[in-house]
Amino acid sequence: MALSIHNNKESANKHMDSSKYVRYSPEQVEALERVYTECPKPSSLRRQQLIRECPILSNIEPRQIKVWFQNRRCREKQRKEASRLQTVNRKLSAMNKLLMEENDRLQKQVSHLVYENGYMRTQLQSASATTTDNSCESVVMSGQHQQQQNPTQHSQRDANNPAGLLAIAEETLAEFLSKATGTAVDWVQMIGMKPGPDSIGIVAVSRNCSGVAARACGLVSLEPTKVAEILKDRLSWFRDCRCLDVLSVVPAGNGGTIELMYMQTYAPTTLAAARDFWTLRYSTSLEDGSLVVCERSLTTSTGGPTGPPASSFVRAEMLPSGFLIRPCDGGGSIIHIVDHVDLDAWSVPEVLRPLYESSKILAQKMTMAALRHIRQIAQETSGEIQYGGGRQPAVLRTFSQRLCRGFNDAINGFADDGWSLMNSDGVEDVTIVINSSPNKFIGSQYNTSMFPTFGGVLCAKASMLLQNVPPALLVRFLREHRSEWADYGVDAYSAACLKASPYAVPCARPGGFPSSQVILPLAHTVEHEEFLEVVRLEGHAFSPEDVALARDMYLLQQCCGVDENAVGSCAQLVFAPIDESFADDAPLLPSGFRVIPLDSKTVTDGPAATRTLDLASALEVGSGGTRAVGETELNNYTSRSVLTIAFQFTFENHLRDNVAAMARQYVRSVVGSVQRVAMAIAPSRLSSDVGPKPLPGSPEALTLARWICRSYRIHTGGELLRVESPAGDALLKQLWHHSDAIMCCSLKTNAPPVFTFANQAGLDMLETTLVALQDIMLDKILDEAGRKILCSEFAKIMQQGFAYLPAGICVSSMGRPVSYEQAVAWKVLNDDDSNHCLAFMFINWSFV
Repeated sequence: MALSIHNNKESANKHMDSSKYVRYSPEQVEALERVYTECPKPSSLRRQQLIRECPILSNIEPRQIKVWFQNRRCREKQRKEASRLQTVNRKLSAMNKLLMEENDRLQKQVSHLVYENGYMRTQLQSASATTTDNSCESVVMSGQHQQQQNPTQHSQRDANNPAGLLAIAEETLAEFLSKATGTAVDWVQMIGMKPGPDSIGIVAVSRNCSGVAARACGLVSLEPTKVAEILKDRLSWFRDCRCLDVLSVVPAGNGGTIELMYMQTYAPTTLAAARDFWTLRYSTSLEDGSLVVCERSLTTSTGGPTGPPASSFVRAEMLPSGFLIRPCDGGGSIIHIVDHVDLDAWSVPEVLRPLYESSKILAQKMTMAALRHIRQIAQETSGEIQYGGGRQPAVLRTFSQRLCRGFNDAINGFADDGWSLMNSDGVEDVTIVINSSPNKFIGSQYNTSMFPTFGGVLCAKASMLLQNVPPALLVRFLREHRSEWADYGVDAYSAACLKASPYAVPCARPGGFPSSQVILPLAHTVEHEEFLEVVRLEGHAFSPEDVALARDMYLLQQCCGVDENAVGSCAQLVFAPIDESFADDAPLLPSGFRVIPLDSKTVTDGPAATRTLDLASALEVGSGGTRAVGETELNNYTSRSVLTIAFQFTFENHLRDNVAAMARQYVRSVVGSVQRVAMAIAPSRLSSDVGPKPLPGSPEALTLARWICRSYRIHTGGELLRVESPAGDALLKQLWHHSDAIMCCSLKTNAPPVFTFANQAGLDMLETTLVALQDIMLDKILDEAGRKILCSEFAKIMQQGFAYLPAGICVSSMGRPVSYEQAVAWKVLNDDDSNHCLAFMFINWSFV
């Protein structure tokens, strides 16, 4: 008996020893690590195979190997989490430092303003106490004294000698730093730009200073030298930069460099001249290890160019601006960016001056663009952004740049690029320009091997003023509903051109045959403010005889500025036909739309008009700078924007006039359609709080909301909304702002169900607008499993009045998958208790 007990204890101890931690030899660990690299979670069969193939692991049980892999995965997960937390901690520490510095700067600004306020009070009291204002006289005398001293200062700051260049550079550096970190400019933070470790940073615009200025501070995970290298390459991130030539480089005594540069920038519309700059750029390092790249214009008083600006350009001035790049503890950089320019706003028609006087537009197009570009490259470098299709991020960025550059070239039509104005038909609403040597735009191989009779490229362009139309909403509609503006017939010759050349007429659908678009995403920027995508136009037919041979048409498309919450944001939709192969060097002929908001100078108490105007006819500005025709009336609107349209077409030499006539008529048709769309989506046609007025034959929004909530209560026995007082539009407001996606579908016999209403969450989930909602069918957003469940539950919904649907996946109108935890479907009854529509509520939805 004692022997039996002893044997049992011994076997139990052996079992306990086998379950203890196994000490692996270095050779065994190396073998396991090799397998872990290939397969971190091997199956039971794979573990047994590993023991058979590796003799050094033969003394280890499969269960122990399983435990080793579990521990190894746990250690890897902990390591990644620790690394992530360290990165977040570094970001938070750097952001905390940046915010503390910003707080100190704001405290100095407050003290400065308090001092100025006290000084002004003293001056006013002195002026009221004496008949002769000696203080004003002293100010005038001091100003004269400064003017007398300026020639001496300018003689020391002559750009024609190295010592003078260095003096200008050091003065530029001091003025730039006072703007970047001091109180030289009265900065006001832009609304909606909340600082944080993952945000773009702190963005501010100028108030009460000469010219327009913008400032941004942010964090990036790149070293200062790399950041400086990227930012100095302005052509890569500043989309409005046409060319940047470094004319000479002078080494500075302190190890820095001084560059003399000439830069040209595009005009944003067809109605104003482009700008050019002569500048000095100074790159140096500070004592704390920070890098500085600052820049300012050279004027005649500093030995700058004395000649007039280039043809088609207006000389603009860059006041001290630049980048301060400071290294962060643990890697990365803190960037301070300041842009300060005087764009000579008085040289443009008065109605367009807000484009040249808006610091918000400067912040969006230049300051924030630089910071976003740096963050984009930083995330691409770290591998955080992965793109499909085998395309490198740099290649996709190049495509976006080429689209924007080609569109800007079409809008501006510079003579030195080969563009020349074509005689018009007497109506100036559409301008036609021709380029007979457009190799720089679409490639030299295009007109030689493919089309021997190729004559060139023709551009039809126009600009108009939009009243009370949000740019983001308009561009989103144009992107989502191409058929609303591109579905036009083209004459027989145009159809023949389309057959011969896939690049002849961008997105025209001759003959009006049905065609649907499919948007295939390629890439997007970090904050999703810009999208690059391929649009496939399905079933593209050219004539009734070609319906059986209809082929798909492909467009490379870039869309930006569709965030309605962005303040002062420009919106743009640019596209170019491509072939199915879509090579990296594919020729591009961009066309598209650009909508830029104009800040209103006056706001009326009454509602704004919603009509659109042809801007070209209202811009007769005389040499004396007189007010444009109708400007007094235009200033009364609450919000305005300028829309610029440019479409490019190819033509053959002997058919140039025919293509020009077709292009002019085509663009006029597009303009008319855009005007109708703008009228339809103008906010004044929307309810003050929640969306559009119903279509004819539909119930009022308040009535529909009451039907939805009453039907939910009748069928489910619960309350959809908690409204203390149903009076007024409280019910509608709560329904509109409900956190879950609520939408209604039609219940017409012999017709597929289409959406007729959705609250804000529903529109966000479907990625559409209230106007575009009525083009979306229910079965298009449900996946196969969802359609099967709905079919099986449909009889129950019609008999019982409601049904709960399990969790699933659906698809937005943009093709993005959306998951939801549960869905509720119920019949909506009208006041006569008849079936009006079918309502759905998707609970706790999110993009996958």
